[in-house]
Amino acid sequence: MKDFLNKVGKTLAFHARRLQRSLRGAQWERSPRPACRPIIVVGCSRAGTTLVYKTLSESGEIGSLHRETHDYWTALHPPEAKNWDTHALDAGDASAADRDTVSRYFFSWTGQHRWVDKNNQNGLCIPYLASLFPDAVFVFVKRSAGDNLNSLIEGWKKPGEFATWSTDLPAKVAVEGGKLSHWCFFLADGWRDYVNAPVEEVAAFQYVAINQAILEARASVPAGQWVEVFYEDFLRDPVAAFQQVFEGCGLNFDARLQNHCAGVLDIPYNAFSEIRLDKWKDSHNREKIERVLPRVEAVAKRMGY
Repeated sequence: MKDFLNKVGKTLAFHARRLQRSLRGAQWERSPRPACRPIIVVGCSRAGTTLVYKTLSESGEIGSLHRETHDYWTALHPPEAKNWDTHALDAGDASAADRDTVSRYFFSWTGQHRWVDKNNQNGLCIPYLASLFPDAVFVFVKRSAGDNLNSLIEGWKKPGEFATWSTDLPAKVAVEGGKLSHWCFFLADGWRDYVNAPVEEVAAFQYVAINQAILEARASVPAGQWVEVFYEDFLRDPVAAFQQVFEGCGLNFDARLQNHCAGVLDIPYNAFSEIRLDKWKDSHNREKIERVLPRVEAVAKRMGY
């Protein structure tokens, strides 16, 4: 009986949430308005963007879906429409219809006109997102090359988590001598040159491609709408680092959030192993990473490393 009642409760809650979304959607249709100063978290995959997104989602001042939105955005602009060349979107891809569709979607789900969003492709789409929402705030999470590359390499071994979107990719992927046959994370221009490459070369390509795209887009975003933070600062002093992020986004950083951030490193936001600095140096990927570090040195230097 207890199991039955639990199932009934879950079913009723599901339908209640769906009804709530429908009512919010109808409310938005009666009084449509674009999202207000949405917060977009950007950075390379495996750079700590989930940590930042989940922590910002704790704020009571903004809405959050509490999940990644890559499926939503790629449905709006499928990569096959660009011949599977890239996930990047530019200002020319933006439209008033997109602005309304996205604003309605997030309001329906969150009940808020201001919200935070994060997915693997956002960093390639800043010109598009800034065109949709000229008042958007971008939070750029930077991570040192060695540790980021190490985590990308490990992520490539988890296609069930990071390659679910690429099953229809029109190319045979044989990374690492064919051991890795599903493309992970995101597509950037030139990805086809790496379908038969060692995994560390793919990781280096992705690290450079997305961080370079973010750095190039930074100049077009007003300074007051751009927040940069080193992932390593969260490990050294999470409260101070998150205070910088919250205040940069114009959000209160009250005692509740301070307490949450003080223990945030104890929350396993998709970490593959112990959270610490310079993990790559004693990892089994060290030789691979050392081989490709020169390829990422220039962009890492521009990031402040």
